[in-house]
Amino acid sequence: MTDNTPQAPSPQRETPGADPVTVAQARTGDDGVVARSLTANAFRSLKRNPLFWVSSTLVLIFIVMAVWPSLFTNQDPHYGVLSRAMQDPSAQHWFGTDRQGYDIYSRVIYGARASILVGVFAASGTLVLGSLMGLLAGYLGGGNDTLISRVADIFFAIPLLLAGIIFLAALREEETLFGIPIQGYFGVIFQVVLVLVIFGWPSIMRLMRSSVLQVKPNDYVQAARALGASPMRITRRHILPNAMAPVIAVSTINLGAYISVEATLSYLGIGLRPPTVSWGIMITDAQIALRTDPYILFFPALFLSLAVLAFIMLGDSVRDAFDPKSD
Repeated sequence: MTDNTPQAPSPQRETPGADPVTVAQARTGDDGVVARSLTANAFRSLKRNPLFWVSSTLVLIFIVMAVWPSLFTNQDPHYGVLSRAMQDPSAQHWFGTDRQGYDIYSRVIYGARASILVGVFAASGTLVLGSLMGLLAGYLGGGNDTLISRVADIFFAIPLLLAGIIFLAALREEETLFGIPIQGYFGVIFQVVLVLVIFGWPSIMRLMRSSVLQVKPNDYVQAARALGASPMRITRRHILPNAMAPVIAVSTINLGAYISVEATLSYLGIGLRPPTVSWGIMITDAQIALRTDPYILFFPALFLSLAVLAFIMLGDSVRDAFDPKSD
């Protein structure tokens, strides 16, 4: 008697030299959609997002402006001639000149370097410190989690701007900090970055801790632990790559916020100081002639706003792309 029971199809194996089209078809589900990883779906979503391309273009322009300002202007931002002070925008001076005869266009271009350096270093520092603390708190749990979380709550309770004012005012007359010189161009930048990292890491730590707690119970983590993988290997190969996406997205948003904080501190006279050129310092100098010559304030404020907006839009785009709940 013939058995008419349908037999299950044997699993298809990928053999060396197999046709890529055939392999792709083997990995295609019943609905005809090829399975993709979260990262692949995120990049696919970013490619179709016009907001991502606009913000990425602006960010690239500002980064090139900070690294190679000579590509945009050949004038010295520190060269001032009083005889040409307070000139309106013209073909010779595109953005006009300020009350000390400085060319505003060249100072706006060179001002991007200090402002973006502060933002990049501060965002990178908070990303590293906050991610490390959040990873330890989420993975170890117990008393370690409680201790790290309570320390983070203490720093989180202090407003960032207020902490910056107090910290930088105390360091204003110091020459070294922990043996590191804090005078000069990079020394002053180091001061601002340090205060932003010290009081800005708790938000990244909380987000990283939440991500680790979501990834930790997953089957692939439990399988790796059952197979005898060390905690370091589990953390490095499984937990960290799957928990970093929201942290990186928020750090990109924070980068724009740190540029804004630097401008605020410089405006108050306790952040970056002359002869350093930054957008915040230019806004401070412009308030004297605001009523008679508003263009002195308009151009540095415009570039500052565009830079902050570009980084925030880029962070929003990345965050939405890596959000599995979004379409």
